[in-house]
This record gives sequence, structure tokens and C-alpha cells, in this order.
Amino acid sequence: MKKQVTIVGSTNIDKVTRVPRLALSGETLSTPQHQEEVMGGKGLNQAVAIARSGAKANFITKVGSDFDLSQKVNEENLNLEYVLRSEKFETGQAYITVSKATGDNIIYVYEGANGDLSAKDIWDQQEALKGSDFCLTQLEIPLETALTAFKEAKAAGVTTVLNPAPVPDQDDLPKALLEQTDLIIPNEHEAALITDIPVSDRASLIANANYFFDLGLKHVLITLGDKGAFYKSASGKEVMVPAIKTTAIDTTAAGDTFIGALLSRLSPSFDNVEGAIRYAVAASSLTVSQAGALPSIPVENDVLAQLPKMS
Repeated sequence: MKKQVTIVGSTNIDKVTRVPRLALSGETLSTPQHQEEVMGGKGLNQAVAIARSGAKANFITKVGSDFDLSQKVNEENLNLEYVLRSEKFETGQAYITVSKATGDNIIYVYEGANGDLSAKDIWDQQEALKGSDFCLTQLEIPLETALTAFKEAKAAGVTTVLNPAPVPDQDDLPKALLEQTDLIIPNEHEAALITDIPVSDRASLIANANYFFDLGLKHVLITLGDKGAFYKSASGKEVMVPAIKTTAIDTTAAGDTFIGALLSRLSPSFDNVEGAIRYAVAASSLTVSQAGALPSIPVENDVLAQLPKMS
């Protein structure tokens, strides 16, 4: 049976400017390219990554009242029947500046309709959870909404996955949400913001994992950029998968691609976690080598062709 993931998350219109390098404070740079508009948002990116790797993605999100997401994104396996419309706010927007020199980016986000996705919306759309292997959310939607989604998922016997990005102030990240999380997937910087333990070596990665285990989580996966990804379970299993060396053009959707690709492969029992991480690393290596968010997310066959490059 085809893997199914319910994603509760954000949809943004990405407004992207590509510059020779990121400017210093107070500096003005000229750029030879005009601003582009493409679809993005962590929720949508992750949903598309899941769909392009062959799993069914049920996407619960909220957009502006006059915005038709199906006219902007048409992916096989991406189910948009749970998309809601806000009467108060426009579709979310992200203002992204990408350095051509390094592929690094700076992102400012207007939450718009994403902030209007409510707990009631989750209750009204809980049909999306039926038959799902995982429920995935991020923090570009209200924390109360994310918590409600996980409580409903737990009640339905669905494994919960949190991408804690963007990280709110430490005091504002409710432990109740972490306590409802089965698998957390931060990057190394996000992990350190939550745990107050900088990531520098294996010992610090294990210390980060133990912080989450103390809150009741069973699985921790920390992405490490060009160093790969580290996984540890509360039962003691540990996996380190190195990255594939590649020239970074744009890192905007690399993390989202990793998470979506991972969940398209991962079993809820986590018995194939190393293989799923290897697939996710291969997928994200393709994403950073291309420009844009959604346009850079690879399809399954391209990821499978990339796998032999894994060391």
C-alpha cells in the first residue's frame, strides 16, 4: 500500500532575489536579475517533496480567499482537498535573498493566512489523518494549531514528526508540543537554540538527543548541512550518514526536501531508518544544486540515480 503522510503547514509565495553575494549591513549592491515569484513555504515544500518521491501527501494549509493553490501547484500524489481559505489575510509570503557566491540565503516571512490556520480547522479536517503513516508539521503556523494536529494524530494512532522551524524563543516553545512528538527533525542550529547545547561533535549531538529523550521523544534526527545527518533513538540505535559533495547553488529548500524525502521512505517502525536517511541525503544534495524552492525538489527516479554516489 502506498505510504501516506498528512502535512499540516504553511504555504507561501516566495519572492526571490539572486545577488552576487549577501550585502553587509548598510551596503547597497546592484543585481543583474529581477525578483522572481515561485511557490514555497515549509509545509508546501515538504508536501511536494513527499509527493515527488511517490508517497501520498494530504496537505492541510490555509491561503488567501482569492488564491487557488491548485492553479499554482499540480503534482501527482499531492492531495489539495484540505486546503482552506482565510477571509482575513492574504496568502503568506517569503522574501528571499540568495547569494550566487555561496548559495546561502536570508529569508523574511509574512505569515498571512498561515497564522489564521486554527485548531478548529484541524478538527474540521481530521479526515486527512485516516490511513496516514505520519503527521508532519513545522512552526510557520500557530503553535496551538500544531499541538492540536499532533493530539489528533496521536488519537488516530499516527506517528508525529516535528520540524521545529523557525524556532521561537526557547520560553515560547511549549514542552506540551514536544511531548506529543515522536520524531523531531531540527538542523544543527535549531537543535542548539532549543537545547542550549551547541553542536560541534558526536558528544554534543548525543547530548542534544538526550535533551529530547528526557521530554519523552523516541527519535531525534539532526541535519548537519554539508556534513550529512545524525539519528539517534531512545532505545540506543545511532546512525550517521555523510552528505554527498556537491556545489551549492541555492540551499532554500534543502531541509524541506530532506524531510519530505525521508518520510516517503521511512517505516513507522523505524526499522529502515538508515536507508531512509540515505535516500533523504541524496534528495537534498540534488536540491541545493539547483535554484528555487519547489523547482529544485527532485522526483523519485532522479534521487534513486543519485544514491550510488553515497559513500
